[in-house]
Amino acid sequence: MTLHTTVVLAMSADGKIADRDRRAARFGSANDKAHLERRVAEADAVLFGAGTLRAYGTTLSVRNPQLLADRKTRAQTPQPIQMVCSRSAVFDPNLRFFSQPVPRWLITRDRQQWGTPEFDRVLTWDCEDWRSLLSQLEAEGIQKLAVLGGGAIVGELFSANLVDELWLTVCPVILAGVGAPTPVEGLGFAQGLGPRLRLETVEAIEGEVFLHYIVE
Repeated sequence: MTLHTTVVLAMSADGKIADRDRRAARFGSANDKAHLERRVAEADAVLFGAGTLRAYGTTLSVRNPQLLADRKTRAQTPQPIQMVCSRSAVFDPNLRFFSQPVPRWLITRDRQQWGTPEFDRVLTWDCEDWRSLLSQLEAEGIQKLAVLGGGAIVGELFSANLVDELWLTVCPVILAGVGAPTPVEGLGFAQGLGPRLRLETVEAIEGEVFLHYIVE
């Protein structure tokens, strides 16, 4: 498989990507938002879960003129495809996401579950075979995929050995809470069996630390 998968997440200093009530994470700075926009601009498509969409109600589009120009130079579409992965395909059609000027795809197990025109494409998926899904995306011409959460999707992709690199922003705040979500969830790995990471770069900007890992 030649499709390249990049996970991009921000977390609190104690390893949480949202608070105990699982509300949208707003603790990242403007620097982190700019960093996220750069990662999104590099991708052909962005993948996130239904819970992430419901929490934020929107998605991050590329607005920076230089990033838009870079996409044009690379012969990419003006905006990456925004792909929502949902087993139930139940959303509030009034979410701002559905009025944003971005291409929207739905990935679900039954295309009949969603019969309204808010999505440009609907891809079916058995909710278990991630390798088959990514092969399907690759056949659609997607070469670079950015995954923005949530932790359950990231955990399943790591379990399937389908993550190539990880960008992780550590933000200077403590959220705590036994039920607060973490960057990678799911069944977990036994000690010594989890994916190994190679640290590529570290950058500290105004209290936040930006970590870039390659998955070995």
